[in-house]
Amino acid sequence: MPSANLDLVRSVFSAWERADFSSIEWAHPEIEYVSADALLPVSGTGVAGMAKAWRNWLRVWEDFHAEADEYRELDGERVLVLAHFSACGKWSGLEVRQPRAASLFHLRGGKVTRLVVYLDRERALADLGVAPEAGSPHS
Repeated sequence: MPSANLDLVRSVFSAWERADFSSIEWAHPEIEYVSADALLPVSGTGVAGMAKAWRNWLRVWEDFHAEADEYRELDGERVLVLAHFSACGKWSGLEVRQPRAASLFHLRGGKVTRLVVYLDRERALADLGVAPEAGSPHS
């Protein structure tokens, strides 16, 4: 049976899959946002800091799309989403596909307290000490 944390992360990612990044009610007021391995690492603290980091990221892309491949509840406070992202550069027209990304949600009290986005799924798994599932098509 899915936990409340898993349900919350699924609802957040479901909105992102529809390119709806407007909701923040899921975020703790002092959320820590980290882009772990972006070309230009980005971080922010608090809802305003996270929103600014996302705006800066999204403003250079058209058709930014995120899609979850798998949800893994690591423990009572962390949910890992294995995902893939794609986008097209607004000015360059460069198409970018990142088929093996991940997002780590830290949760407490029904809110996301920390969000770490990885463009490199293997780095996320290594940082967490989590092995890909054998035979998984998305690992």
